[in-house]
Amino acid sequence: MDQTIERSPNAHRGFRVQAPLVDSVSCYCKVDSGFKTVVGARKFVAGSKICIQPDINPHAHKTKNSRRERSRVQSPLLPGLPDDLAIACLIRVPRVEHNKLRLVCKRWYRLLAGNFFYSLRKSLGMAEEWVYVIKRDRDGRISWHAFDPTYQLWQPLPPLPGEYSEALGFGCAVLSGCHLYLFGGKDPIKGSMRRVIFYSARTNKWHRAPDMLRKRHFFGSCVINNCLYVAGGECEGIQRTLRSAEVYDPNRNRWTFIADMSTAMVPFIGVIYDGKWFLKGLGSHREVLSEAYNPENNGWSPVTDGMVAGWRNPSISMNGCLYALDCRDGCKLRVYDGASDSWNRFIDSKLHLGSSRALEAAALVPLNGKLCIIRNNMSISMVDVSSPDKQVETNPHLWENIAGKGHFRTLFTNLWSSIAGRGGLKSHIVHCQVLQA
Repeated sequence: MDQTIERSPNAHRGFRVQAPLVDSVSCYCKVDSGFKTVVGARKFVAGSKICIQPDINPHAHKTKNSRRERSRVQSPLLPGLPDDLAIACLIRVPRVEHNKLRLVCKRWYRLLAGNFFYSLRKSLGMAEEWVYVIKRDRDGRISWHAFDPTYQLWQPLPPLPGEYSEALGFGCAVLSGCHLYLFGGKDPIKGSMRRVIFYSARTNKWHRAPDMLRKRHFFGSCVINNCLYVAGGECEGIQRTLRSAEVYDPNRNRWTFIADMSTAMVPFIGVIYDGKWFLKGLGSHREVLSEAYNPENNGWSPVTDGMVAGWRNPSISMNGCLYALDCRDGCKLRVYDGASDSWNRFIDSKLHLGSSRALEAAALVPLNGKLCIIRNNMSISMVDVSSPDKQVETNPHLWENIAGKGHFRTLFTNLWSSIAGRGGLKSHIVHCQVLQA
């Protein structure tokens, strides 16, 4: 093998082999790597410099190539598989196991902490929907829970931030399918708030967002085109009831005012239907008012039709139809008919649970293409509103009851509890949303 022989300017005792240039901070000499100074190295090798290979690049750690080298030598996500195939395997792991995946190694933790992993799950139709329930306990404390409908398990969640542990009248909404926002409200000590925070179902952590422009509590809120709208409510001061409204755009990460409402209002029910935001609430003199906001022309208009007259809470707009409950325990559904401007009976489950407040239906949310009814005792019913057969007797999968933390009791037990006075409400649901991940 041919070798290039030349006289080194640093070697006066003979010839040596000219080593090729390398991008490394390693030294070929026998100087101990523990010596960090020239003086220390000379004590070890008398009369020599710190390195007898002067052609080694001493600044190699600052080059871009070293980062590529590290990426080439880092351990694979799954031994024996390229990373793209490993990711194709990991995105199929059920969501209930993702907290365990984050503990395997740093590379898995970084993979699940980024948007790429969950965006890929969503694009391939593998994202799972969980129900998130925010409750107020008997002592006024706020707690929250996540329900996995696939395995019918309640999952642990990080604690709520302190400012919302006892807050009243705050809003709750979902943006981008995976971010749960809490905003506004009234602190028992500090009063009305402008604060905005959000929880990411992808990272399982809480984050801050820009504050609202106006302090308010007990207001209305909705999401249109992935923008968060708030309107009305109350605030301390001379003008207690508010007319102002504002919108938050997550892409611009800022709040802006929109047109004021026609009259000041404290909304107690709201829904998006037919491209408009409908609100119903109490005015300054505690009179019942109804208004609709059209985002296309940024205008409010009063509403007095049959939809508002028979409108009850909770309600939901799903697949272009407006649904509401027809009984307190959520065992009957009504649907609004725009042609006749009236509410009609839609489905009767034939299974009535009772009239106690613990069994009162608190929320309607869309879950995996079905309508989900959540009660104060954390029991859940799933209704397939798209099924052509609306008879429970001939379609057993039309109405399915799921026992979560609360359990369904027999009609006799519910009746006896009401008579004995044991049907009191221990806690009640404040908000309920669905997040994807």
